[in-house]
Amino acid sequence: MRSLGKKGEELAAAYLAVQGYQILARNWCCQSGELDIVAKDGDTLVFIEVKTRQSAFCGTPAEAVNAKKQEKVRLVARHYLYENRTGAAKYRFDVVAVNLTDNTITIIKDAF
Repeated sequence: MRSLGKKGEELAAAYLAVQGYQILARNWCCQSGELDIVAKDGDTLVFIEVKTRQSAFCGTPAEAVNAKKQEKVRLVARHYLYENRTGAAKYRFDVVAVNLTDNTITIIKDAF
């Protein structure tokens, strides 16, 4: 299962770079958890949660980013902002859905 997530994150990072995102950090960790990808999209700091699925059995990748997961990502993002003193005036939370069934990658900007 971990290798599936790692593969999804690799694909997502490459896709984001092609889309013009500047990757700042991958798998950034603190005592509260982990951020999959931190990037800049223009002048906006973006915290990105990557979800990967091989089948629709458990739902779509984006459906896995439920309210509990969103709150966890927000908490870890606050730690990132504090520890890195970015002073970012604008930031948002994106979800990158990687579907290996049909080989699609979808960026959901400002997902939550």
